[in-house]
Amino acid sequence: MANNNLLTRINVSPDSDFSIHNIPFGVYTDNEVDHHACSAIGEYIIDLFELESADMLNMNRSVFQEQYLNSFIELGKPETNRVRMKLIEILTDENSELNTNKDFFNKVFKKQSDVKMLMPVRIGDYTDFYSSIDHATNVGTMFRDPANALLPNWKHLPVGYHGRSSSICVSGHSFHRPKGQQKPADAEMPVFGASKLLDIELETAFIIGKKTEMGDHVTTEHAQDHIFGMVLFNDWSARDIQTWEYVPLGPFLAKNFASTMSPWIVTLEALAPFRVKGYDQIPKLLPYLEYTGEKNIDINLNVFLKPQNGKENLICSSNYKYMYYTMEQQLAHHTVNGCNINVGDLMASGTISGPEPHQFGSMLELTWKGTKPLKLSDGTERKFVNDNDTIIIKGFCEKEGKRIGFGECTATLLPAK
Repeated sequence: MANNNLLTRINVSPDSDFSIHNIPFGVYTDNEVDHHACSAIGEYIIDLFELESADMLNMNRSVFQEQYLNSFIELGKPETNRVRMKLIEILTDENSELNTNKDFFNKVFKKQSDVKMLMPVRIGDYTDFYSSIDHATNVGTMFRDPANALLPNWKHLPVGYHGRSSSICVSGHSFHRPKGQQKPADAEMPVFGASKLLDIELETAFIIGKKTEMGDHVTTEHAQDHIFGMVLFNDWSARDIQTWEYVPLGPFLAKNFASTMSPWIVTLEALAPFRVKGYDQIPKLLPYLEYTGEKNIDINLNVFLKPQNGKENLICSSNYKYMYYTMEQQLAHHTVNGCNINVGDLMASGTISGPEPHQFGSMLELTWKGTKPLKLSDGTERKFVNDNDTIIIKGFCEKEGKRIGFGECTATLLPAK
């Protein structure tokens, strides 16, 4: 075996989501493994259980053999950060045993194309926010008075609702078009049937990494201590069901049938170099929502629509930096009343739209309620998502020669049962 470091031998592409600057965490399976914790570099996964079989991470390897990452995350940031930094050290060490032992290398490193990624965490509770000012303004303009698109509370607090964790699935799944009540504009009574206005929502989500007790409040200053990392997220929405049901308590059947998340959790430490300044929040927020420093993150987000047996069509290019409220503010608001959080809880950003039409994060906005259909490369049009369409979300950060990404967040809509 050549005496080069592993990073040189693996030959990570410059446009890879999984550079040495990333080192995310996930869980995989294949013909030999039920479920092992893993990381990623280039085209490979790194089996953490097998790596620790040679005592290379200096910890109890049983934590890497569990179905989910919850126990690993619960060890705390000092330990999970140590493991991440140790992986970087191993990958750049010319004298590593992995560089001289071919059989050991093949046990630890497997092509991502040869394994299946699993749900990385056991999600206890799920909250979805509504924190993009462009998205909220667009929706308010469509359905209310454009001069008063934002409701009175919107610039004072991060609006959110509690969703259903049981129907959150990992990337690569499919689901059937949901059914429910709808109230056509020209009908006196509601009707029941399959949703005709099935939509996407381009989102990210963060994973809770440190629990609190009832009565505790996480401040914006200390919120990062409680956030392990981020994933891509698609909160599928049935707009016709939503329009009829959401008053007065908010989304229910329009949202709880399916959500999709990417399998790799990118740590806040990996994302730190890509922090940018957020919005000037006017009017001034209450003290518990104020923060200092650069808390937004420059994450490029792209959405593709792929018809059955067709090609991918780029339909949206947005960015996480357009979020009005930060993760830290969302978590501070979520817990200010004493609500406790647990490791593995998932909190989604809400639809991420930018100021330009090509940056709108939902079909509702991209087609402006279906009045401006999208034209695809095969000559067909879309107002909303058609049966057998696949939606693919990708995200990455890039700055000064450093690039990290999230992989893909993909799901296919099947016809109603």
